[in-house]
Amino acid sequence: MRLDPFLAMLVASAAIGALLPATGDGLEIVKTVSMVAIGGLFFLHGARLSTPETLQNLRHWRLQLAILATTFVVFPLVGLGVRQLPEAVLPGELGAGVLLLCLVPSAIQGCIVYTRIAHGNSAAAVVSASVSNLLGVFLVPLYVALLMGGDTQVDGASVIRIVLQLFAPFVAGQLLRPLIGGWVERHDRWLRPFDRSTILLVVYVAFSEGTEAGIWTAVPTSSFAVVAVICAALLALAFGWTALLGRWLRFPRPDRTALLFCGSTKSLASGLPMVAVLFSGPAAALVVLPLMIYHQFQLITSAVLAQRLSRHGPGDAGAVSGGS
Repeated sequence: MRLDPFLAMLVASAAIGALLPATGDGLEIVKTVSMVAIGGLFFLHGARLSTPETLQNLRHWRLQLAILATTFVVFPLVGLGVRQLPEAVLPGELGAGVLLLCLVPSAIQGCIVYTRIAHGNSAAAVVSASVSNLLGVFLVPLYVALLMGGDTQVDGASVIRIVLQLFAPFVAGQLLRPLIGGWVERHDRWLRPFDRSTILLVVYVAFSEGTEAGIWTAVPTSSFAVVAVICAALLALAFGWTALLGRWLRFPRPDRTALLFCGSTKSLASGLPMVAVLFSGPAAALVVLPLMIYHQFQLITSAVLAQRLSRHGPGDAGAVSGGS
C-alpha cells in the first residue's frame, strides 16, 4: 500500500516544476532536451519489441481482441462520456487529460507482473502489452486528432512533429532490432533509468510551463478532487467490466486474469511522452495530472488484487470472477 518510489519522484518533479520552474532560455533548453529524450525513448521501445514473436503468439485471438477492444474502444467511449461534464465541474484541460488517459495503451510492466503474481496467462499478457503499445504509437495521435480537436491543434506541422518524435524513432528501433536487440535486452537494467528520467523531465517541463502561465490559480482546488474521484471510478469500472467480460466469453481463469490486468491498466511510460508531443504550452501540466493519479491508483489496487488472487492458486476457476 506504500507510495511507489517512481511515483514519489514524479510528485517531486511536479513540485519542483511548480516551485522552481525553468523560465526563459532555460525552459527552451530543457524542452529541447526533453524532445530529444522522447525520441530516444521511442527508439528503445522499438528496439525492445519483437514484432515477429508477438505476431506469432497471437493464437489466443479472442483474448487479445477482448483486451484491445477494452483498451481502444470501451475506454475511449467512457472517456468521451466523462468529457461531457460541464466546465464548472471539470475544467477543459483536466477533462482533456481524463479523455487522454482513456486513449493511451496498456502498461507493459504492470499488466505482466500482476498477471504473473496472480497465476494468470503471463505469456498472453506479454503479447497483449506489446501489441497494445505498438498500436498505441499510431492510434493515440489519430484519436487525439479525431476526438480532441478543440483541445489541441493537429495540423500539418504537428503531424510532422508526431512522425519525427514518435513514429520515426520507433520504426528505426524496429529496423535496427536485428543488430542491437540483443544488446538492448542484455543492458535493459541500465537503460531503464533513461526511460524514467525522460518521463520525469517531461513532467518537470509541463509543470514549469504551467507555473509560468499561472494556470494553478485559475483552476479551483475542488476540480482536482473531482479528477481523483473520476480516476477511481474509471479504475473500478475497468475492473468490473473486464471481470464480467471474461465470464461472459467463458475464458479459463488464467485468461480472465490476463484480461483483468491488461484491460484495466494504462501506460504512464508511453502516455506522458505522447502528451509532451501532442500538447504544447502550459495546458500540458493539467493534461498529465489524470494519468498520474490513475497510475498511482492502479499500482495500489492491482498489487492488492494480484496478491489476493495468488492465494487462490492457478487452478481455482472462480477466483477472478468471485474475487473481483
